[in-house]
Amino acid sequence: MSFPGHVVVAADVDYSWAEKLAGEDFAAPSGPRFLTALEDRFGLHAGAFDISLLAGPLTGAPPVRLTPVEASEHPRALRAHRYRTGVRLWESEHGLLVVGRGLGGRWEVAFEVDPAAQGRGHGRLLATAARHLIPDSRPVWAQCAPGNAASLRTLLAAGYQPVGSEVLLMPGSAGW
Repeated sequence: MSFPGHVVVAADVDYSWAEKLAGEDFAAPSGPRFLTALEDRFGLHAGAFDISLLAGPLTGAPPVRLTPVEASEHPRALRAHRYRTGVRLWESEHGLLVVGRGLGGRWEVAFEVDPAAQGRGHGRLLATAARHLIPDSRPVWAQCAPGNAASLRTLLAAGYQPVGSEVLLMPGSAGW
């Protein structure tokens, strides 16, 4: 994880190992050489490099009608179960909203708008709705690939603020 002025490598490695590998390059821990060394050392696979965004809770009802869903074979729901615990699912008229516990137990959101409804503000409504659904008035995190400009604009419009970046290393290669 990278934040302004800080890089966190949450892995069972000695600081001297990481420092030697990174050298003087502050950005090295999110680069290919460093990530490949971690993959090789732990038998894991690096996922996507994502922007990390954070939004505070909102009170009241969500801005879109949501129906809870017990289970779903939707690819977004299946992916959420791979990376999160306590996954909760809702459907709207035009998409799917997913909330669950991710890295470090933080609340995270994912959403997907039906292709026929994209570009009409439904993603912003779903991303905003998550801010109403997190228990105990906790903040909610979102991750977005830097190149996914549409999703990044959606999250910014829904009040999420960029706070850093991250790359997760996970077992297996399914979904990569």
